[in-house]
Amino acid sequence: MSAIILESSLVHYEALGRGKPLLFLHDWLGSWRYWVPSMIELSSSYRAYALDFWGFGDSDKLETRYSIADYVQQLELFIEQMGIPSLPLVGHGLGGVVALRFAALHPELVSQVMAVNVPFSQAHLGRALVSFSADDGGEPPAVRILGRKLDEYEEVRLEARKTAPVAVARTVHSFIHDVGEIDLLLEELDMPVMLVYGAQNNLVQMPSREIEEELDDNVAIFVLPESAHYPMLEETSKFDRLLLDFLLHKDNWDAVQLKEEWRRRMR
Repeated sequence: MSAIILESSLVHYEALGRGKPLLFLHDWLGSWRYWVPSMIELSSSYRAYALDFWGFGDSDKLETRYSIADYVQQLELFIEQMGIPSLPLVGHGLGGVVALRFAALHPELVSQVMAVNVPFSQAHLGRALVSFSADDGGEPPAVRILGRKLDEYEEVRLEARKTAPVAVARTVHSFIHDVGEIDLLLEELDMPVMLVYGAQNNLVQMPSREIEEELDDNVAIFVLPESAHYPMLEETSKFDRLLLDFLLHKDNWDAVQLKEEWRRRMR
């Protein structure tokens, strides 16, 4: 286990591979661990990092630091302490929101962003996340929200009990009240942004066609038809190929879209 101290608090992270840096950021339900298959796949070309946000995994549980702004600061401090000049970010759900917010505040530190199953607003969040309360019973958030489906995600299940319920509740609240509309945030970004959605997801809805038509040319939406909330686990090979294509081609969307395994939502 690797860890560093940021703002007098422990942050757990792991790193695999050698090459250009790449950072993975986890969702409301999980930790660094479910990124392992993708980290291994890309490790021959990239130095892949994944960290646990405060309140998740093996990082410190600090109730005063459970907001989107806190996690943006955590990310900034992590990149600074690791001595990374600029890198791509891959974020899922909560991690995608943090990645996009960070990129808007620090564009000089981010070369491109892949955001997976990121809600555009409260209306795009499933009821299970919006109504989640830290006081509703003693089961871990992943158990209460995913139910029996959690058994399908071994990497998520293994660390489910390490998540502080209040961290989930407060970060959902922070997204709704502090971030607002993701499309407004995207307008601030000039780097390539790939938005990836699982068509079978019932926790996060993909944006409507009307929203998509307003996005700038540096943003593209790709859909994995057979995936739900965890495409990196449900369709690992397809997800990894899509990520690698994006890393190699950046904003050359034509080079990425001509694949049978996924489809790009065309405007």
